[in-house]
Amino acid sequence: MARTIGSNGARTAEAIRQAGVKLIYKHGYEAMSLRQLAAEVGLQSGSLYKYFENKQNLLFDIVRDHMEDLLGKAEADLAGITDPLARLKTFSAFHLRYHMTRMAHVFIANMEIRSLEDEHRAVVVALRRRYERLLEEILRQGAEDGVFQVSEPKVATYAIISMLTGICMWYRPGGRLSQDELVEIYTGLVVDGATGPGPATAARTLPLEARPLEAAAAQPRDSSTRAKSRAARPKTARA
Repeated sequence: MARTIGSNGARTAEAIRQAGVKLIYKHGYEAMSLRQLAAEVGLQSGSLYKYFENKQNLLFDIVRDHMEDLLGKAEADLAGITDPLARLKTFSAFHLRYHMTRMAHVFIANMEIRSLEDEHRAVVVALRRRYERLLEEILRQGAEDGVFQVSEPKVATYAIISMLTGICMWYRPGGRLSQDELVEIYTGLVVDGATGPGPATAARTLPLEARPLEAAAAQPRDSSTRAKSRAARPKTARA
């Protein structure tokens, strides 16, 4: 864990953290050496111990800081919003924007949690569960209010967070779609999944006699009609 240091030392400690994020993201925690880290910030290897006791504590500091920042900012965004649907949209948009702008931190927090010692991992897992409960409570409240069709809020929470976090696997700044456009697409998917099938989806799953007239009229009604329909189609040569 970082030691108590003055203002200049605090700046150096932050520089070490940022260099640690860069190197762990690039090489992985096990492959990163303290010598590499010291060279990245222009220090002697022995000087690192003035700021972090060892490499394990540096990793813990990085991951814990990420999770505390994620949780605190999510709570701030949701503060004062009571409607479950509005809370779900807010949570989804926040999660996406945060993860698109901190992909290295997200990668380390998700992939290198395995490298944390048991005591440190327990702290991070507790923070993660607090974050997950934000979404779980949104889904649970929405289901109780009849807004969401979610029978298993905990399972739905894991599914939604996995989908939203997955944007880090392919998103790159400057792509064809802006962050705002991606947020709109992903948030729409989350809302559609939580609220249940819309009119178009429902029409496809209803029996023929219960479908709107326009949809029913477009469907062959019996086997003879289907046969005539097939016979009327132009034949294509087989390869």
